[in-house]
Amino acid sequence: MNSFRTRLTLIMIGMIGLSVVAAGLFMAKTYKENHINALEDNMVREMQIISAKMEWRSGEADSLYVHYTEEAKELKQYTGARVTFIRNDGVVLGDSDWNPREMDNHLDRTEVRKALESGSGRAVRASETAHQNMMYVAIPVEAVPNDEPYIIRLAMSLDEVEQSIRNLTVVLVVGLLVLFLVAALVSYRIASGLTKPLEQITKVAKRIKNMDYRARVKVAKQDEIGELGNAINAMADSLQVQMARIRQNENQLESVLDNMINGIVMIDHSGKVLLMNKRAEEVLGISAREMVGRHYSEAKQQYELSQMIQESFKSREQLHEEMTFYFPEERLLELNLVPIHPEGSEFAGVLLVLQDVSAIRRLERMRSEFVANVSHELKTPITAVKGFAETLLGGAVNDPETAKSFLQIIYDESDRLNRLIGDILELSKIESRRVPLVFSPVEVDSFIEKSVKLVESEAARKHIALAVDMEPGLYVEADEDRLRQIVMNLLSNGINYTPEGGRVSLRVEGIGDDHIRISISDTGIGIPKKDLPRIFERFYRVDKARSRSSGGTGLGLSIVKHLVELHKGTISVTSEVGVGSTFVIELPVLQ
Repeated sequence: MNSFRTRLTLIMIGMIGLSVVAAGLFMAKTYKENHINALEDNMVREMQIISAKMEWRSGEADSLYVHYTEEAKELKQYTGARVTFIRNDGVVLGDSDWNPREMDNHLDRTEVRKALESGSGRAVRASETAHQNMMYVAIPVEAVPNDEPYIIRLAMSLDEVEQSIRNLTVVLVVGLLVLFLVAALVSYRIASGLTKPLEQITKVAKRIKNMDYRARVKVAKQDEIGELGNAINAMADSLQVQMARIRQNENQLESVLDNMINGIVMIDHSGKVLLMNKRAEEVLGISAREMVGRHYSEAKQQYELSQMIQESFKSREQLHEEMTFYFPEERLLELNLVPIHPEGSEFAGVLLVLQDVSAIRRLERMRSEFVANVSHELKTPITAVKGFAETLLGGAVNDPETAKSFLQIIYDESDRLNRLIGDILELSKIESRRVPLVFSPVEVDSFIEKSVKLVESEAARKHIALAVDMEPGLYVEADEDRLRQIVMNLLSNGINYTPEGGRVSLRVEGIGDDHIRISISDTGIGIPKKDLPRIFERFYRVDKARSRSSGGTGLGLSIVKHLVELHKGTISVTSEVGVGSTFVIELPVLQ
């Protein structure tokens, strides 16, 4: 912008300079012409006076030289100009400065010819005799009646005129320089007044271009530039509002996309990936930074997905399919490919919606297995009860020993059936969160002592040693009844699956200031590694025969896991076959 101001200033100075130079030249020319015209008029008047007062003679030239030469010299003293008398045939009869006998014929001289033609003649030229610029003015006079007119010519040097012109030129040059300086100052001020607002407008426009929509033009005057500044400010206001809305919409859209449980991939009509949300990155194991702007076929993913996208591009119809993916982990994904047809435009690409249905299918499988297991578990005791009842009805009731044995079996199976139904109902209530927990401070020392006393008799029957190691002074906020149900279930499992003479240990310790850890270990039969991931599933048994013989329903550990999670805790298990198992529970001190 500074260069623009400089150019504008130079242009203005140049225009003023050219105007002044043109005016100076015009003035000099006008001055010269006016001066010469005035001089000519004076000379004409003087020659008319000379013509009226002059004594004219005629005859041979030789007899006239002296007379006219003396007259010319005398008249020069009064006029201050060179005086020349010329006969009508061009012969010079007398001259105030030169010998007329030696002078050329003057009939072809410009001023003489014009005088004869129009009554007055003027010429400016360098004199061949005086060797300087002279102005010649001539008029015809009737020297001899009824004869061709004679010519009187006055000649004056133009040195004075030229000197005046030179003086005027000097004045003009000095004036021009002064005017240049004044014009430069004024032009700079004017250019600054014009360019400074433009500089500000340019800076504001650049800031707006760089997305700084808070930039505004300071409008000082309501002229054309002020109106331009107001227009820039109005545009900036509109852009600021629009960009704020766009950013808000972008943030909302980004928030929605980032928090969607489904993966979203947008692909344009040329096959380039335009958008990927976080869930799509997690499901496909591909970074959006790596894929956005590249062709979908460059994705390191299985061939079937690329084929399905290609088929969607060809058919331009919605496609739906479930597909198992093995990278980055094994998942069952539901794929929906939807063609994009913006309103009023042609096919623009496809939208790929990815939903991980692995958990849903697993839950469906577990639900089916649960129904099958419940049916099986209920059928077993009912079948036993029915079979022994039929035997009794068939006549075995008459044998007291047999009848007593069969009735005991019927009682045990009925009791087992009752426990199974109770556990199923309990698990159902816990899973549906219909069991409200009543949290209160629990003193861990007394709580563990009471829990251990409840299983001492059961442990004593199998000669199993119970070891307790507690960090003193611990408290936890929990539902005491449900917490006891957790501990009792794990202690009972440890006693049931530990051979006679074994050992069950319970250890309680604090983890920092906000958690406690309860560890229950046994020296029992252990759990194979392949069964550890499923140990907390409903009705899952490692040794089905052993579980049934111990009276277990297969729901205990599932109930324990749900109760621990309701306390916002975690449960884990480590085990080694033939060595024993350890269950570790971590609970927050405060709920």
